[in-house]
Amino acid sequence: MLVRELMTTEVVTVGVDATLDDAVGRLLAEGVGSVVVVDGETPTGIVTETDALEAAHERGRPLGSIAVRDLARPPLVTTDPDRTVQRVARTMAEAGVKKVIVTEELSVVGIVTLTDVVYHVADLRKEAAAAASDIAERDW
Repeated sequence: MLVRELMTTEVVTVGVDATLDDAVGRLLAEGVGSVVVVDGETPTGIVTETDALEAAHERGRPLGSIAVRDLARPPLVTTDPDRTVQRVARTMAEAGVKKVIVTEELSVVGIVTLTDVVYHVADLRKEAAAAASDIAERDW
């Protein structure tokens, strides 16, 4: 299964000059767990609900005075839409992230979350079993 088959294409973004107040407003309005920070169309980072809560708690300042560029720390984990979901799941585990931004020519085209991968585990297992069966048949 390829990333393009399960990625969410309606990615919620905020500009690199946005504040945490802007980002939280988008999180709440769109009902999502993260916003991708973009400079033009190029992704530069991601701000999650957890990032927002930690920043608000630790800094004790109004959300409008906290820049998202300070929260959206690199490295940003990205992938290609034609990469396999199995490889992206491995990348998530290795990088310790739950969300991977899908890009084409440096533009955001989607997002894959750990929840997306878990939701499709049964499909991935069927695909792996079919591939193993095809290989076994060719060897005989």
